Amino acid sequence: MLKTAQQRGPGGSGSRLLKVVKSPLRRKTPAQGDTPFRWLTFFCSLLVPLVMLAIGAELIRSSWPAVKQFGWRFFFSQEWNPVLQEFGAFSSIFGTLVSTLIAMVIAVPLSLAIALFLVELAPPRISRTVGTSIELLAAVPSIIYGMWGLFVFAPFMANYVQPLLGETLGFLPLFQGPPMGIGMLTAGIILAFMVLPFISAITRDVFLLVPPVIKESAFGMGATTWEVTYKVTIPYGLVGIIGAVFLGLGRALGETMAVTFVIGNAHRISASLFSPGNTIASTLANEFSEATEPLYVSSLVALGLVLYLITYLVQVVSQMMLKRMYRAWSVGL
Repeated sequence: MLKTAQQRGPGGSGSRLLKVVKSPLRRKTPAQGDTPFRWLTFFCSLLVPLVMLAIGAELIRSSWPAVKQFGWRFFFSQEWNPVLQEFGAFSSIFGTLVSTLIAMVIAVPLSLAIALFLVELAPPRISRTVGTSIELLAAVPSIIYGMWGLFVFAPFMANYVQPLLGETLGFLPLFQGPPMGIGMLTAGIILAFMVLPFISAITRDVFLLVPPVIKESAFGMGATTWEVTYKVTIPYGLVGIIGAVFLGLGRALGETMAVTFVIGNAHRISASLFSPGNTIASTLANEFSEATEPLYVSSLVALGLVLYLITYLVQVVSQMMLKRMYRAWSVGL
């Protein structure tokens, strides 16, 4: 905005025009509620890492007597005898990793197949119905899976699946032993049923985000549905698929009640998947209420610390992988 003013010079005569430029843009002052809102969101964002640090600190403090008593031997010994006050975490760590591995080996291919069918092949009505059922399956409490596994699935495994595996693959150490129904294999399959809805639902949403123009271009060049799937759809959503897999992995690592019902809860390591075993979560669920001695309680808390560290390590590795993959994917574009 221009303003013109007449100003008398020092000599008393004459005038000159002064042009005063007034900028139309004024510096906006923050609204009255912006600063409190900014601080509120800042403190809320700090809440999660502070809680994680507090949990880790308490686990370290409570497990220190066991770590001090047994040292590194605690993590590599399978001895677990509350009467003699001898404790080792290796059998629980072994059971946690093996049952989770079985679950992921089963759940990941099935989830990919379900998601691809719902997005690429199924009619819209079937896709919506099955997709809603999968999301509802994810909301079923874990104890329901455990009860179903113990009273329905374990007898089915004992009468049909385990005898068949023993007859056909009994030459392998993995499938030797009496068919009891419960055991590491049953626990892994139940875990697969539990994590499958999470992985398949997220993978389906990832596939739905693939731009239709990309798939239509591939079809226009003569590609088949299978070629479009593994050359276009899966590479485009690979970052999201990996994220879904790690989300299911985190769920499988910490699952408690469903595994407790069907794994057998035995502190031993066996090469056979038919044998009973235990996990860190099932050991805590079974024995924490019975622990009376301070060293017993400290050993159980040390198991919780191991599970905390494993879960944290898995999440760190997943985030690093996702960032590297996303960076490589962005460069490729």
